[in-house]
Amino acid sequence: MSKRKSLVYLTGFMGSGKSTIGPILANVLGYDFIDLDEHIEEREHRTVSDIFAENGEGYFRELEKAVIEELKQKSSTVISLGGGTITKIENLETIKSTGVLVYLKSSPQQIFRRMRNRLDRPLLRHPDGRPLSDRELMSRIQSTLALREVFYKQADVVVSTDGKKVGITVDEIARKLRRLVE
Repeated sequence: MSKRKSLVYLTGFMGSGKSTIGPILANVLGYDFIDLDEHIEEREHRTVSDIFAENGEGYFRELEKAVIEELKQKSSTVISLGGGTITKIENLETIKSTGVLVYLKSSPQQIFRRMRNRLDRPLLRHPDGRPLSDRELMSRIQSTLALREVFYKQADVVVSTDGKKVGITVDEIARKLRRLVE
């Protein structure tokens, strides 16, 4: 990488730890922290689930794109992305050109354990809002993860979160980032 960057973007599947690790990592680095989904919710005055239900995923992805364009002007900031944010090539290109992309890699089994009882994730429910059965949930996680993995693998830093304490994961990320950020 020719130029050192001061934005750190966290990517990974829902339940990989982005919202938990992000603020702690930001504190360790002396950076600000922004959770992209929370930022969008504040801007829209409604939840991501409501945005999906009322306007659809396409609308939400356009909101993400617009917010990333705004946030790329920041510096010394850790930004926790949504699990599907980098599947839009424009977002991935913006992120890669303005910061360091960190992939928090989790196994389907770990994601299943973390997301099993979460009802606030539109992609983990039936279109009518009913929760998925355990078998359907694991299948949805595996198929969606398989589709997204090609994007996740383009990260500058990859860290597994399976079976690790948050502090250990944060330390590993901070160590790997030292040579990449300002």
